[in-house]
Amino acid sequence: MFGYKNYHVEAEYNNQFLERAEQTLDSLYSNYSCKGTFLLRENYSSKDNYTATYLASQRPKSPNNPYSYLWPYSGTFSAVSAIMSSDINYKKILDRKVLPGLDEYYDKKRKPYAYSSYISSAPLSDRFYDDNIWLGIDYTDVYMLTHESKYITKARDIWNYIESGIDEELGGGIYWCEQKKESKNTCSNAPGTVLALKLFIATNDSSLLIKGERLYEWTKSHLQDQNDDLYFDNIGLSGKIGKAKYAYNSGQMMQAASLLYKVTSKKKYLDDAQRIAASCYQYFFTEFLPMNGISFRILKKGDIWFSAVMLRGFIELYHIDRNKTYLNSFIKTLDWAWEKARDEKGLFYTDLSGRVKDNRKWLLTQSAMVEMYARLAKIE
Repeated sequence: MFGYKNYHVEAEYNNQFLERAEQTLDSLYSNYSCKGTFLLRENYSSKDNYTATYLASQRPKSPNNPYSYLWPYSGTFSAVSAIMSSDINYKKILDRKVLPGLDEYYDKKRKPYAYSSYISSAPLSDRFYDDNIWLGIDYTDVYMLTHESKYITKARDIWNYIESGIDEELGGGIYWCEQKKESKNTCSNAPGTVLALKLFIATNDSSLLIKGERLYEWTKSHLQDQNDDLYFDNIGLSGKIGKAKYAYNSGQMMQAASLLYKVTSKKKYLDDAQRIAASCYQYFFTEFLPMNGISFRILKKGDIWFSAVMLRGFIELYHIDRNKTYLNSFIKTLDWAWEKARDEKGLFYTDLSGRVKDNRKWLLTQSAMVEMYARLAKIE
């Protein structure tokens, strides 16, 4: 057993989690790289010839998509950015490996320029506002680490594209997909709020605070479940609510509320963040009893990247209220997963208890594990 008697975060623990992040990133590049390019395969499985499927649960639609779609690829940006916050030397990997690959998705055929869901040398693919928002957040985070203007310029360009996805249907809000303007989703509006607020902090452009606050209030009024403070997935233009609940949606609203409290000192935002946190902890974790061990709360089986994005919200809140209860459960989950939920190549299963072992391993799952280890390595 792992000795969960106390979780004092010490230098030794921080170094261990950072080493795990770096080791997992090495495993990712060893198993997903496409020879002669900066691109990556989407899945690791000898049976599927690494074909991209966008979602790892879907069967391949075409044998002609050898590379990852943008969303899974973008996880490497978040992963390397997270490691950079502890080791700035990883900027070399960002500039020489991650961003050259990301450039392959940049679409200059349509204005405003933005990133397409598949490489731009292939036939035109749809462009998703949320895909671009995640990149804008990463560019802003890297700017705050380096203060190099090229990163904030990219982030602001992405924000300009995001604003093109806002109209007065349903009273505001960002669409999900540029080519299919059928719904406005929490996964575009919650991180859209986070991006606006991070850009405000980075640039001191007060218009971004106003826009971020407006997006937050729109998302809260249209997509929050008043029964538990968690967030539904989307609202269609007819007003019909898609009621699925995903960890990243509520996690991003938790982070948005925490950022709003940070920049406005309005207590209502801190109250919002703490209520969302308590509900996320109840909904997305479960009690786990290892054989001959001590029970702890573990992340439920699901999309690991969604959990990694939720962690961002918990960390943002922790910096304000210093309540480590939630982060301790992430730490225990990831400690357990390191021993029980990896294969011989160092790749992770989606069930972090280790009880269910996947044959196919999605690129985005591995990036998410890198990100979580790296972010938790910074917790003091």
